[in-house]
Amino acid sequence: MKTVILSISAAVLSLIIQPAYSQTQPNVAAPPAPAAAATAGEIQQLQTLNGKFPEPVPEEQGVPSPPIIPQLDTIVDDEGQISTYNTAGQFTAPSNDFFKSEGTNGRTCFTCHQFSDGMGLGQEHATDRFNADPNDPLFRLIDGATCPDDDVSTPAAMAQAYSLLTAKGLIRINLPIQPGFQFQITNVTDTNGSDCNTNPNTGVTSPTTGFVNFYRRPIPSTSLASESNIMWDTREPSLVHQAMDAELTHAQAANVPSTPNLNAIVSFESEVYDAQTDDTGLAGISVGAGGDLTGADGSGATGGPVTLSQAIANFTTGINNPFGGSFNPAIFTMYNAFGTLTGTDTQTLERQAIFRGQQVFNTVQFQITGVNGLNDVQGQPSITGTCGTCHNNPDVGNFSSNVTMDTGVTDVSAPNGASSNLDESGLPIFTVLCTAGPDAGQTFTVTDIGVGMISGQCQDIGKTKVPTIRGIASRSPYFHNGSALQITNLVQFYNARFNIGLTAQQQSDLEVFLEAQ
Repeated sequence: MKTVILSISAAVLSLIIQPAYSQTQPNVAAPPAPAAAATAGEIQQLQTLNGKFPEPVPEEQGVPSPPIIPQLDTIVDDEGQISTYNTAGQFTAPSNDFFKSEGTNGRTCFTCHQFSDGMGLGQEHATDRFNADPNDPLFRLIDGATCPDDDVSTPAAMAQAYSLLTAKGLIRINLPIQPGFQFQITNVTDTNGSDCNTNPNTGVTSPTTGFVNFYRRPIPSTSLASESNIMWDTREPSLVHQAMDAELTHAQAANVPSTPNLNAIVSFESEVYDAQTDDTGLAGISVGAGGDLTGADGSGATGGPVTLSQAIANFTTGINNPFGGSFNPAIFTMYNAFGTLTGTDTQTLERQAIFRGQQVFNTVQFQITGVNGLNDVQGQPSITGTCGTCHNNPDVGNFSSNVTMDTGVTDVSAPNGASSNLDESGLPIFTVLCTAGPDAGQTFTVTDIGVGMISGQCQDIGKTKVPTIRGIASRSPYFHNGSALQITNLVQFYNARFNIGLTAQQQSDLEVFLEAQ
């Protein structure tokens, strides 16, 4: 562990960011400032680091994509089965740029967005891939390691270098501290065995200059038609622009991909939907308990990705926003039919638990306090709400408009001891002092500065987007930083954070419901 205390009086270096790409892209929306400087600075820094610390491993094929992908592709996961549904029908994977290597390190979009993981990246499968082949393109120094200067000369060294990726499914990103930020980074502690944030070659050079390294989960490339913001910190203005930046950073492309290639990637990922289609049940209830979740057996349930795609077809930005227009707190209704079941057989008991968990999500009220991006924006120190107050998009579960908030996941010590339910080991710790604006003088201690690194505003420190919860059983761990190792930890965190007071039965039911997403 290495800690660097940065002098507040250190000279402020001029950070001049030149875009790393100059080719005109007519279909690529230009990001607004200062997000433009953030994304350009990220690309420039990674290209610089790539020159300093070249990849020592050869290009490898990695996990091959299946040659033919059916319209409904079902894969076994820890909780039963998850299915990927493509509204465009069956297609040949190698023909699509999503599955092609456009860069120099062997990676494709598919490298980090797998069918088996709900089009995301599950920690368990990342570990399996490392054990099978540590030269898999997933494991690249540029962002898969804790730092691009990590030692990977031996198997043991490689295991340490890629420990956050195999333990929590985390990818490293590198963002510039920009002039005009309302805050300074006064203290940095690297806790993962590297010195990526404290080394001036790769990290922070003064309280107001340099680059900051964060470790985040890849956001699933699925159900994107219902997303109102892109990336955990919302720095990307469009899916096309995000695809371009991903090729230039994660894939280390030497040139900007062509507009047709980028459009092909976005077209594919915009047609894909993922959701759980079969439930095996939790411990204490026999395997195979819940069974089919789609209603194919006549149960009346409407889970699965096909009905999800139909629900998202009705999406509009701001739909069902609890703070504007008409709000229906019954966010999820897929398992209403399970509520009328009677009997004591294993399957009925599990389906009843799924329904009860849906009711917990929709109806259990609690006081929401201390959430930047919510309480302050609404001017209400305490808001009576439910899980659906933040996860309000019907049958999807993300926030339906471009809202980001800090519920305490980025805090080193969240209120009410909630952080005890999280595993924050290996994450950097930043002490951030606000020097301007209404929060001047306030200090934050966080593992991720979040949206604050894009806006430069103190009010945005620690904020992240509210993600979809569909298909989450296939891609643990949870939260942007992988700190909730299991769904149980996620539920316990919020139960403590907001003093919800869930009973043991309610917690179990909510977990069963979330695993049936």
